[in-house]
Amino acid sequence: MANLSDITVSASINSLSAFIFLVAFAILRLQPMNDRVYFPKWYLKGIRENPSTAGPLVKHFVNLDVRMYIKFLNWIPAALKMPELELIQHAGLDSAVYIRIYLLGLKIFFPIAFLAFGVLLPVNYTGGNFSIMSLRMKDLTFEEIDKFSISNVPPASKRLVAHIIMAYVFTFWTCYVLYKEYKIVTDMRLNFLASQNRRPDQFTVLVRNVPADPDESVSEHVEHFFRVNHPGQYLTHKVVYNANKLAKLVGQKKDLHNRLIYYTNKYDRKPNKRPTTKTGFWGLWGKKIDAINYYTEEIEKLSKEEVAERERVINDPEAVVPAAFVSFKSRWGAAVCAQTQQTRNPTRWLTEWAPEPRDVYWNNLAIPFVELNVRKLVMALALFGLIFCFMIPIAIVQTLANIESIERVLPLLKPLIEKGSTKSFIQGYLPGMVLKVFLLVLPMILMEMSKMEGYVAVSDLEARSAAKYYLFLLVNVFLGSIVTGTALQQLKAFLNKSASEIPRTVGVSVPMKATFFITYIMVDGWAGVAAEVLRLFPLIMYHLKNIFLVKTEKDRDEAMDPGSLQWPITEPRLQLYFLLGLVYSTVTPILLPFIIVFFAFAYLIFRHQIINVYNQKYESAASFWPDVNRRILIGLMISQFTLLGLLSTKRAANSTPVLLVLPVLTFSFHKFCKNRFESAFRKFPLQDAMIKDTLERATEPQLDLKEYLKDAYTHPVFKGGEVALMDIEEDDDEFHLVATKRTSRKGSQVGTSDGSPEDRTGIYAV
Repeated sequence: MANLSDITVSASINSLSAFIFLVAFAILRLQPMNDRVYFPKWYLKGIRENPSTAGPLVKHFVNLDVRMYIKFLNWIPAALKMPELELIQHAGLDSAVYIRIYLLGLKIFFPIAFLAFGVLLPVNYTGGNFSIMSLRMKDLTFEEIDKFSISNVPPASKRLVAHIIMAYVFTFWTCYVLYKEYKIVTDMRLNFLASQNRRPDQFTVLVRNVPADPDESVSEHVEHFFRVNHPGQYLTHKVVYNANKLAKLVGQKKDLHNRLIYYTNKYDRKPNKRPTTKTGFWGLWGKKIDAINYYTEEIEKLSKEEVAERERVINDPEAVVPAAFVSFKSRWGAAVCAQTQQTRNPTRWLTEWAPEPRDVYWNNLAIPFVELNVRKLVMALALFGLIFCFMIPIAIVQTLANIESIERVLPLLKPLIEKGSTKSFIQGYLPGMVLKVFLLVLPMILMEMSKMEGYVAVSDLEARSAAKYYLFLLVNVFLGSIVTGTALQQLKAFLNKSASEIPRTVGVSVPMKATFFITYIMVDGWAGVAAEVLRLFPLIMYHLKNIFLVKTEKDRDEAMDPGSLQWPITEPRLQLYFLLGLVYSTVTPILLPFIIVFFAFAYLIFRHQIINVYNQKYESAASFWPDVNRRILIGLMISQFTLLGLLSTKRAANSTPVLLVLPVLTFSFHKFCKNRFESAFRKFPLQDAMIKDTLERATEPQLDLKEYLKDAYTHPVFKGGEVALMDIEEDDDEFHLVATKRTSRKGSQVGTSDGSPEDRTGIYAV
């Protein structure tokens, strides 16, 4: 178990690492050759140009202005200077609201830490329970730092009243701050939507599970259905094609093109020698051939396959998916369609707001709708198995966190481990680092699982992946670390004590895991966040691309990798810190300063990255906020039940009814927020839609909306291709007859099998 010395060593290592990362960043960002790595957002906006390269050749690569190095920390005030409204215009509402999560952490935990240090810390430290417990439980292990926890308060002590009162204070304060923040974010979202520029998704819905019709194609069926049921509002539509194979060919062609550029550049530098490659995997083995000729021929072959596949997709009725993007003449018409049930059969003609074009995950649109529930069930079972399997590395991490456990397993290492510096490194730094390494590959696995579930928007994929990662962190990292660590740590005590003593042993041991979480916060939240601003991997990749692939300024722009917020990783990690802070605020308040440092430091770093680096893949207008609010409240309820369990081991049974009120109040607060605010994040008010439509018609009476929406929801592989998709033409008349290919069916009732009011006589009257 880590002691105060071990935590000091960990703090020193991680603080030094963070300092080195920040100094390296401050120097590297000043170099002209790195300008596109550390300021890509400004290049993408067309605001920033290459630094001046006049003068000696060395100035192309290195900044020789000494004055710039004196002011190398000026990025800090620059990151804090931009007002929030300007930040929203610059980076979008998603980014601005994401930054507010860090401010929310500071608003919650700074006052809580002030009260906890002023009230609970003295109460815990002077409790004297460990002196008594060590006489009765000889095998119990604890350190001086553990005296700051509730475990040092004797059972049935009146001191526990302070923890109960503080639990109420912390709960009410957290709910108050969450309510105020929810209201602010809701207003920000509504104002953003009201002032937002015109976008294709404001006029478009995604319709899925279009029923098959024996007389009409999917495209004709969609057009006729919406002309009849949304008269005067329907504008046009794009059917969805299963172009996954075509997209794969396009990707392969792009990869081969990059290889051809590499070898062409290589030949330009050394024209006296033709570059060669091998025909085997990645050019590592096989017959040696001329690289330029080989890749030129391969690209020509793929180009022919691409054209043939594109023509097949367009002309094959089986390639059309029973889904379409349907656009309307107004936002009001789109809102009515997206937020209502279309037919009597609730499983047909399912409509939802279309993702914005860059948010569409095209591969999943080809998945049959009937498979989605099965896929989600399979992935839920797979997630359960993954969580269970990761218990093994979590147990290994907890073994590293306890010197005695290592010595029992590997007694030969005892002389080395007992050395002061080695012991402090193992207990104070190694467990947090090993846990972070184990967690590196997990988000990629969870994202692939979300893709298999069939979500059709990148934002939905990231939201579902974040939900899985949060569940994993909650079960494995939080609960798993406590349970596994306690079991390993107190194994002998468990075996020698009676069953009635085990809950008491757990009650004493659980708060001690605060030392492990402190080390993890410093590794992940201090050094890890500092490494984010350094962008070492994008820096290396940019220069490699710049050397081997870049020929033009356009190539250089494409070599930039601005990245994004990585919502599936950063948001669950944030929630873990909220959870730890809330749980340990009444149990071991000594952890709170480490949480506060993380939130303050991360706020600075990510604000800088959002302003200068990240280029978001989509804009959801902060639709993720209900999930953020709900998960913080889940953490608050877990903290309440944790305190309830701890007090039950301290013969404070009378406190149970008092503490049970807290989770009830918290859940009621969650329901109140859900009813009060969540609809603003799930639906678009018809009143606001009508206002925007009216203003637009008044200010832009000549707007050709159909031309604006023409290619918005065309699959990327068809844009600029040799085969054009057929557009759906529309008459300008408000009233016209829609011809159909259907034949009259004697004895049939008016209406289709799915209950839509269609005329089977051969025309639709609109």
